[in-house]
Order: sequence, then C-alpha cells, then structure tokens
Amino acid sequence: MANTKRDLFIKRRLRVRNKLRKVNAGRPRLSVHRSNKNISVQLIDDVNGVTLASASSLEKDLGVVGKNNVEAAAKVGAAIAERAKKAGVTEAYFDRGGFLFHGKVKALAEAAREAGLKI
Repeated sequence: MANTKRDLFIKRRLRVRNKLRKVNAGRPRLSVHRSNKNISVQLIDDVNGVTLASASSLEKDLGVVGKNNVEAAAKVGAAIAERAKKAGVTEAYFDRGGFLFHGKVKALAEAAREAGLKI
C-alpha cells in the first residue's frame, strides 16, 4: 500500500480512535471533523451509539458562516461546550481523528475547555 496523504490520515485516525477505546471509561467522545471550508464537532455516546450534541461552523446562529479561521473554530468549541452542559455532560474524550492538534483543532479544544467542558 502506497503511503498517500489519505492513507496516512486514515492510519492516524485509527491510531487515535483505538487509543481512546482503551481508556474510555463510559465518557462520551468529542469527535472533530475539519474540511477545507468548515469545522464540525459531535459529542458521541459510543455505548448507546447516539449523538448527544453537535455544533458546526455552518450554523447561522453562531455567526461564522463562510469563515474558515481559528476564531470560527473557537466559537464552535464554545457552542459545543454549552450544548454538552445542556445534555448533562461535563467531561469527554477529545477525538481529533486524523487531524493534527494544531491551529483550528487546537482552538476548538481550548475554547471548549474554557467554556467548562473537561477534555
């Protein structure tokens, strides 16, 4: 198998997800997806297989539609922390997928921590 960018991304994503499964103690997973234009995040309960809360930069009420930057990611992180509190979740595991913990992904995580979500 050739090590294309996509193959390396998939290997990284599986490595992160497998480590999370080993240490998961019933806490939900905060899963991040970043595209070239947007960023979205879901709070997933893997035991029951349901999404507890979600937030995305495509939501008009966040005021970041069309913006692909660190500030938009921070607003999405703060929004998911608020929605997690409403769902009764105070701590979660951060699943960055195959994305590096840098830039927008890092800004999202730090904003969620500042808003009170323990990750």
